[in-house]
Amino acid sequence: MNAPQSFWRRWVFSLDHKVIGLQFLVYSAFFLVAGGALALAIRWQLAWPWSKVPIVGEALYPATGGVMTPEGYTVLFTLHGTIMIFFVVVPLLLGAFGNFLLPLMIGARDMAFPRLNLASFWLMVPAGAIALASFFVASGGPASGWTAYPPLATIARAAPGSGLGQTLWLLSLFLAGVSSTIGAINYAATVIQLRAPGMTWTRLPLTVWSLFFSSIIQLVALPVLTAGAVLQLADRMVGTGFYTPANLVVNQFSPEGAGHAAGGLPLLWQHLFWFYSHPAVYVMVLPAMGMVSDVLAVHGRKPVFGYKPMVLSMGVIVVLGMFVWGHHMFVSGLDPAAGTAFMLSTILIALPSSVKVFNWLATLWGSRPRYDTAFLNAVGFVALFVIGGLSGLWLASTPVDVPLHDTALVVGHFHFVVFGGSMFAVFAALHHWFPKMTGRRLDERLGKLHFVGTFVLTACVFLLMHQLGMAGQPRRVADPYVYPGLAHLKPLNVFITKSALLLAAWQVFLVVNVVKTLLARPAGEKNPWDATTLEWETPSPPPHGNFDLDPVVLRGPYEYGGSGERDHVRQVEPA
Repeated sequence: MNAPQSFWRRWVFSLDHKVIGLQFLVYSAFFLVAGGALALAIRWQLAWPWSKVPIVGEALYPATGGVMTPEGYTVLFTLHGTIMIFFVVVPLLLGAFGNFLLPLMIGARDMAFPRLNLASFWLMVPAGAIALASFFVASGGPASGWTAYPPLATIARAAPGSGLGQTLWLLSLFLAGVSSTIGAINYAATVIQLRAPGMTWTRLPLTVWSLFFSSIIQLVALPVLTAGAVLQLADRMVGTGFYTPANLVVNQFSPEGAGHAAGGLPLLWQHLFWFYSHPAVYVMVLPAMGMVSDVLAVHGRKPVFGYKPMVLSMGVIVVLGMFVWGHHMFVSGLDPAAGTAFMLSTILIALPSSVKVFNWLATLWGSRPRYDTAFLNAVGFVALFVIGGLSGLWLASTPVDVPLHDTALVVGHFHFVVFGGSMFAVFAALHHWFPKMTGRRLDERLGKLHFVGTFVLTACVFLLMHQLGMAGQPRRVADPYVYPGLAHLKPLNVFITKSALLLAAWQVFLVVNVVKTLLARPAGEKNPWDATTLEWETPSPPPHGNFDLDPVVLRGPYEYGGSGERDHVRQVEPA
């Protein structure tokens, strides 16, 4: 299979899974900067309410000169949540690392459906562009929160053209849903159909298992949210009233600004939204778990403890993850019997997660780690994931969740799992597989400096949010100090905001590291970590088509141990 020669077919509209993976990597990095800027603007408002926001500046709301408004604050956290989940973490883990690694790790030459793979990326591009465009519409951006609860999200204002930002947000969500769904079809089909000879299910690396299980979640749950977004678009644009109660339906395209009465159910959207959006947490965490498992084994020079229980626990997470969405609705008037069922299933899902944590600790026990940057970030993932998981265990209990549900504690819990968890796994994966992607190793000194500062500052930002929540600070409120008894929390918010600003600035060490390494001469090391899995059987970076000869797998993925320099056996080596 010859590589395409033209620039457009090779780098822009490529069918090569590796190029598409790198495109997703650049795409996610761009939106990480955009979503991070919105997060800093949110923190600025909470530390110094109603002051000018220099992080976003005049572009925030030109008519206000960059000064925060109540509506502007709501738009900020709506788009921050949307961008970071749908356009950063999911495309980064599944689109970037999933695309690049999956065929290489199973011995395939490409994805099962290369053209669908291309379509999945180029559908995500307009989805992200429309989400950003919704921020700048003259009538105001999406201001219903990233959960878009009706009837607030479905009622268009009477002024002509108003509510366009919310409509654009829904269109963006729809395109992202279609993109991720066809991507998931590709991942699942690739793992099922294109494994190399000898690559049985029990010889798959845990990274591949995690990507496969994530694709199953996407295939089952994501179409529900995508269809729900279409129904909400219909409510807004033609006044259908699927979610909007009687006498509240407004058709933004009618001359009078009012539509017919309908008897929709606002809670229907909550069920459809959370049926996917809680399993989406596992879509973001499962690939992180798989990649961290591989990094700990390679850099700890020890087989993963309990390979089969690790795989089984992922499968249990997928199944139970489909039955826990209702814990987001404990305060919505949910039937007590249903609330109890959701509470028990949410508590139960902590068991497979605990299996993984104990297996990671057992993998580390007696290992011989090199203490390089990839290993340190993987251990950092384990530490932060445990903290986030423990606070999630409290919130699974209905009596605890009801008073804490709308507080800053939930914000701290979620960010510990998603940022503290998934992003540290991304840092570990980047250092581990960067030599495979580029032929160059990232600088270890800059990498360790980046890790230490990012780990400490992450704790300073998100751990203290738990304290704010226990003290009663509400989330999604632009000025919490108007509530009686909360004025004393301002110094803590100022400290968190300064830590967040420093955390953002600290990422310059990662940027400098990547740029510096890319400008260096390629080392051309085929397998710098002495790893055993199939992606290290190809040159670095891999050529078009990946393998000169189809590999034949003869053993499992984690045969490490012994003494001396030769402490591993590759998957293709005979007995």
